[in-house]
Amino acid sequence: MNGSAFRLWCSSLAAALVLLLPAALQACRAAEPAATLTILAYHRFGPAVADSMTVRTATFEAQLHFLRARGYAIVPLRRLIRARQDRTALPAKLVALSVDDGHRTVYTDLLPVVLREKIPVTLFIYPSAISNAAYAMSWQQLAELHDTGLFDIQAHTYWHPNFKTEKRRLTPDAYARFVQLQLEKPRQVLRQKLGVEADLLAWPFGIYDEELMAAAHAAGYLAAFSIDARQVSMDDELLALPRFLMLDSLGVAGLAHRLGETIK
Repeated sequence: MNGSAFRLWCSSLAAALVLLLPAALQACRAAEPAATLTILAYHRFGPAVADSMTVRTATFEAQLHFLRARGYAIVPLRRLIRARQDRTALPAKLVALSVDDGHRTVYTDLLPVVLREKIPVTLFIYPSAISNAAYAMSWQQLAELHDTGLFDIQAHTYWHPNFKTEKRRLTPDAYARFVQLQLEKPRQVLRQKLGVEADLLAWPFGIYDEELMAAAHAAGYLAAFSIDARQVSMDDELLALPRFLMLDSLGVAGLAHRLGETIK
């Protein structure tokens, strides 16, 4: 092959590569598993279903087994938040566990599983109940959870109000003060009682709107969570990130369905 022919061959090859490269890259991306960011929201645990929000410990353990068998990694909730905040790529199949309210069964029934399985949990509590309500944990029990290093204790407002009801009941100025108290006081109490700088918030009853999100931002929250039943998207608002509400009746099959998995 003479010089002219070789240069022509090289030019043709380069042109072909330029045309083929985008398609090859697209095929590679399509072959990679898509990242799924999933947040599960639990409330209470126990050996039997005591109410609509109780998940049997056996059901929870079966769900953990299913997640691991299908290749899901259970990661701290903050890892998903950082990824959403920085818009960074994540591995496929990530799940974060959250538990709302601060019910005593978190200490009696969930804690042994967490310690055995070494799984991270974000616990959203409303401080007015702690060491006061018969159904709730004590501050000493919360401190023990915090000391394990596996529980990230965060805010669920001060006394778990229904913001829609309060907005209808109160004048605009009174409602604004009410919202401010519900958002700021749990941060103050958690700082005082546990030395925790709470910057994550679970919306009571999953209720949020633009006004509430603006108030949460002003109160110092980095992210907040609803119970909108879907996986997290990179386009979701940081102050309205979705979670799946977990009930005992869902079992493993219901969890699989929410994750887009099938059970044979």
